[in-house]
Amino acid sequence: MSNRVDGDLPGGRYQAGGAPLLEVRDLVVHHGQLRALSGISLTVYPGEVYALIGANGAGKSTLLRTIAGLHHPSSGSIAYDGKDVTGLRPEKRAIAGIVMVPEGRRLFPSLTLEENLKVGSSFARKGPWTIDQVLELFPWMKERRRQKTAQMSGGEQQSVAIGRALVANPRMLLLDELSLGLAPVIVQRIYAMLPQVLESGITVLLVEQDVSQALRVATHLQCLLEGHTTLEGTPAEVNREQVEAAYFGAGAAAAAAQPLENGIAGERNDT
Repeated sequence: MSNRVDGDLPGGRYQAGGAPLLEVRDLVVHHGQLRALSGISLTVYPGEVYALIGANGAGKSTLLRTIAGLHHPSSGSIAYDGKDVTGLRPEKRAIAGIVMVPEGRRLFPSLTLEENLKVGSSFARKGPWTIDQVLELFPWMKERRRQKTAQMSGGEQQSVAIGRALVANPRMLLLDELSLGLAPVIVQRIYAMLPQVLESGITVLLVEQDVSQALRVATHLQCLLEGHTTLEGTPAEVNREQVEAAYFGAGAAAAAAQPLENGIAGERNDT
């Protein structure tokens, strides 16, 4: 299955060939005695939206956290912008341009919206994203910038978490489960910001249980199952049956799979 093709992004184009921005090679990660990832490899090129899909427990978030430096691999390597960062501390990776929006948002609930954004700008790289730019991206924030994030809905908190990451001016933005627990209409609003993010030169690696959403936005996808890669390619290269088999495991796909158009991961109703 081919790794690289020219393709249209929601907000522009990505280039085939050239040097990759991120290379993960044969990554093995343990949680105690449990092997969470077994020999995972991936290559992300500048301008891509690279989607990691899979069911709960597949290892997607572990992979993202390892790339961010929050987990230490047992073996394997991570290279960013041509340099080995496998042993680099998380804050050093963030300063270099690898910034993550974690699952669960991890905001400071006692701080205001604007104060949470200022946290993200504390060690920001030079770049186009400022607090004012984030307020333009999410216009509803302007009138509520002094409201504590604890008083906001799940979708609003997710937007603040994205804004906090953007003001750090990342080159590689790691998005962990953006749609988890959110109503579909809220998910659509959040993903609507993606074209503008891409146009600013940011490359996106996202974890997404909602396969339909991943297929809509990704230039490349990789499916994990129990810590192994079961499918990899562009959305144009894979069909529904292949995705279902990779997502659930070939033996369980027929019994467990739901229609892709309804979202494999199931319903979400938090606003």
